[in-house]
Amino acid sequence: MSKQKVIICHDLSENLRSAILSCPHDKLFVLVDEHTRQLCLPLISNMECIQQAYIITIGAEDIHKNLETLAYVWKELGDHGATRHSLMINLGGGMVTDLGGFAASTFKRGIQYINIPTTLLAMVDASVGGKTGINFNGLKNEIGVFSPAKYVLLDTEFLKTLDTRNLLSGYAEMLKHGIISTESHWAELLKFDINHIDYEELKRLVAQSVQIKEDIVEQDPFEKGIRKALNVGHTIGHAFESLALELNQHVLHGYAVAWGIVCELYYSFLKVGFPKDKLRQTVQFIKENYGVFTIDCKQYDRLYEFMTHDKKNSAGIINFTLMGEIGDIRINQSASKEEILDILDFYRETMGC
Repeated sequence: MSKQKVIICHDLSENLRSAILSCPHDKLFVLVDEHTRQLCLPLISNMECIQQAYIITIGAEDIHKNLETLAYVWKELGDHGATRHSLMINLGGGMVTDLGGFAASTFKRGIQYINIPTTLLAMVDASVGGKTGINFNGLKNEIGVFSPAKYVLLDTEFLKTLDTRNLLSGYAEMLKHGIISTESHWAELLKFDINHIDYEELKRLVAQSVQIKEDIVEQDPFEKGIRKALNVGHTIGHAFESLALELNQHVLHGYAVAWGIVCELYYSFLKVGFPKDKLRQTVQFIKENYGVFTIDCKQYDRLYEFMTHDKKNSAGIINFTLMGEIGDIRINQSASKEEILDILDFYRETMGC
């Protein structure tokens, strides 16, 4: 898998112009959703380098990350003359970069694309690392390919358009990066004041978070080994997300990951000795900032069923990435159904369901 170029922007206009120039193309397309067309497109629409671009607009939120929307993007590309030599810019959050990357990677067997993530979640997670895809059959990211953007342009000015909930959604992935890296980085993330944001400090933390992910992806681009570290909190987090989708409740991805971290650090404590004090500190941060996704014991079997579809599983065994300590990553750790039910009990008791 080719390595994407991640650029922390100081001048988005110049960075975007250079990126476009280095991707020879016959036609240029910009993919946005209804929100980013209104809030973010105006920040780049006057740039000379995209004056000839055709704008494709899709519905906002994860509910539109589906086959129907994907087919619409393919049709828009085809109807407006895209060839295998065309270029697409994905301007938006994780849904736009995931679906747009998948659309670009499959249209005429693949066209080049550039990601400009506009949410914190997309900056530190979805737009970096080459994973693309859509939800399918009630399951998160069930269909997709590994196909990196040519460039990822990170401009933290876009974060000023976000509300606190969407900032926190991305921050959960940053917290995960802290857990899998160093104690000092984990500690500074717990201390950062998310309610009174220092954007220069946030920019530094974003750059550090992206570097952590890039280093892991470079070692293991196709998730055969250490890249599974990036799944901390996701086995149960994705189950929470899938259940919420089934119940027609809107749950932001990062919130589900945060709740998943509560569960999976508890299991890490039980199985591989993750320190109780660090478990307590992390859970307290999550309780204070993310609230709770309320479940009852009648939903345990459904959550377990969702976990059986997790892509890390093998031979029907549910696999977790656990932590022996901050930075001490233990991949391919299995759990029985009884252990998972115990984890869910802990979640309900600790989070006050």
